[in-house]
Amino acid sequence: HISAIPKNIGLKNIEVRGEVYMPLSVFAGFEAQFANPRNLAAGAIKQKDPRKTGEYRLSFFAYDLLGTSCRTEGEKRKILEKEKFPVVEWQKISRDKMQKVFELFFAGRHMRDYETDGVVFKADLVSEQQRLGVTAHHPRYAIAYKFQGDSGESVIEKIIWSVSRTGTVTPVAVIAPVALSGATVTRVTLHNFGLAKKLGASEGAKVFVMRRGGVIPNIEKVIRPSGKLLTQPKKCPSCGATVTLRDDFLYCTNVRKCQVSKVGELGHFVKVVGIDGFGEKLLTQLYETGLVQDPADFYTLTAEAMMPLERMGETLARKLVAQIEARKKIPLDLFLRALGIDELGKHVAKILATQFGNLEKLFGVTPEELAAIHTIGEKIAASVVKGLKEKRSLIEKLLKVGATPAIPSAGVGPLEGGLLQGKSFLFTGGLASMSREEAQRLVEEKGGLAASGVSKNLDYLVVGGEGGAGSKLKKAEKLAKEGAKVKILSESAFKQLLGLT
Repeated sequence: HISAIPKNIGLKNIEVRGEVYMPLSVFAGFEAQFANPRNLAAGAIKQKDPRKTGEYRLSFFAYDLLGTSCRTEGEKRKILEKEKFPVVEWQKISRDKMQKVFELFFAGRHMRDYETDGVVFKADLVSEQQRLGVTAHHPRYAIAYKFQGDSGESVIEKIIWSVSRTGTVTPVAVIAPVALSGATVTRVTLHNFGLAKKLGASEGAKVFVMRRGGVIPNIEKVIRPSGKLLTQPKKCPSCGATVTLRDDFLYCTNVRKCQVSKVGELGHFVKVVGIDGFGEKLLTQLYETGLVQDPADFYTLTAEAMMPLERMGETLARKLVAQIEARKKIPLDLFLRALGIDELGKHVAKILATQFGNLEKLFGVTPEELAAIHTIGEKIAASVVKGLKEKRSLIEKLLKVGATPAIPSAGVGPLEGGLLQGKSFLFTGGLASMSREEAQRLVEEKGGLAASGVSKNLDYLVVGGEGGAGSKLKKAEKLAKEGAKVKILSESAFKQLLGLT
């Protein structure tokens, strides 16, 4: 229902990456009701009826193509254009032209029929992209340089204190309204107490405000101090408990019973698990009435119990209960993320689910065992182990009410007669039969992990058939001689391992 995307293509087993956007010429018809095209486009995509999405006349740019034997970014774009995909505006340049081209794109940003917040520089050769590799967080072969967002001056009218689901108490500046990048900004986070003090933020201070990248409002500096000092609150604004300062951060000391934190915890659970319909107001009502005190209580809710709540009818109540019932079986990685444990995000949850496969094994894991897994450091390991112990009673309560983690089914393969899941793979040299991205995808589909570097915890180094292995191969060979578990595979052996030949 987005007309810019072709209905038929001649390629197989490929992935097109791109971005959906609303042209400014289309947004002009909605400007009276909506603040900016970005938010309106996001809302349009979320329409449950795709025909309604089509009514917003969204458009699309492609910026990457995976699963082909293309040698350069230019070749990818030629194929995309041949298949009738609109391709994002681009240039092939030498390194010494980067600044000049950045300035050209910046100067021309208001002439385009879409909003843009920066320029991405990317290595053109796919072989260079493979050599540079990726981390768990980002590719090493591409970087975004953001334009300076719209800026303006304002005055801090007051500072309020916000409480997160983890009990962190954060200062938020309420400022005199200022129009920036198509939105009126009235609130700006000050991030933490220590940073706010260092900035000199206080009530009455004149400040310089910018929407970084045209999106996130930030107080860049204090232009004229007010003469007042920012003092930390002694009591939690939510529950009245004592507030303590650790490093630069303030924390509520009663987080287990602090209402704002508990409502935030409930909101985090339903969002991760995918239970729709539970906004902050409804969650607050459920908590205040005692119907839901922790995530496990969702699974004992009845339509009858919710009927007395404000703006709650029988149809809505039954719909919400059905939503909950449909989310009783939860993929293990989502189950782990939904618990709200510090440092246990999407990447770590996926590793834990594939590496261990069930909760019982996870309960017995030590920080040292977790820290030995590639991309999980000591800090993350300690936080996850501690968090699992603290959440043990909640986990048992969830299991008791029927919310069960689904064991990953992906990952069963011919690897040493056992499970492929949890095994780490790294690629070096040029692959003859597929792109590196495709090889990594195949590994992950079978439950394996795509590693970002050679280490003593690496399971397999795959050497591409086109040569150019280099330092990764030498390091792996050295580690193998020293007794590390790493095994070196040819590209053909890798394909046999995955059952591709």
